Amino acid sequence: MDVAYAMSATFIFDMVMILLFPFMGEWLGLSDEAYGLWAGTAVNDTSSVVAAGFAYSEAAGDFATMVKLTRTLSIIPVVLIFAVINSKLKQKELGANAEKKKVKITKLFPWFILGFLGLTVINSLGVVPEIISSGAKEISKFIMVSALAAIGLNTDFKKMAKSGARPMLHGFIISALVVIVAIGVEYAMGLV
Repeated sequence: MDVAYAMSATFIFDMVMILLFPFMGEWLGLSDEAYGLWAGTAVNDTSSVVAAGFAYSEAAGDFATMVKLTRTLSIIPVVLIFAVINSKLKQKELGANAEKKKVKITKLFPWFILGFLGLTVINSLGVVPEIISSGAKEISKFIMVSALAAIGLNTDFKKMAKSGARPMLHGFIISALVVIVAIGVEYAMGLV
């Protein structure tokens, strides 16, 4: 129940961001790149980033998607580092009598990432014809929006109401802080 509540709360905040971000971007006078950077860093879900980005402009959508995917890829080294640390701590807990097991990065590494990176390189080199590349991009957008809709259609508001307002308030405060810090950093760096 807690996981479902958290996912639904995140979805609700992301839906609000999809609707409000383009208006806030216009109000703040953000360029396509500044808006894309803001949406890519402040919005949680990839499909929501895509929707919020393309709601502003094509260029903002492309940039927001790139920022979000870069954020997502940065999770890999962090997960690998923590997996190695966790393994070392478990070995230390078991003591000298325990059988030493080496951590194999090959078992921890998500191999689909290599496929993703390979296709990115192939597309960047212009090997894929433009018509196929642009068609795949449109299909990708449709699939992202469909995933977002599927999550929303599975949200049970009655069950969420039973959990009370405190978790929702907590989620709102965290989401608001992320939005404010993300745009604040852009202003501080002179990107806006």
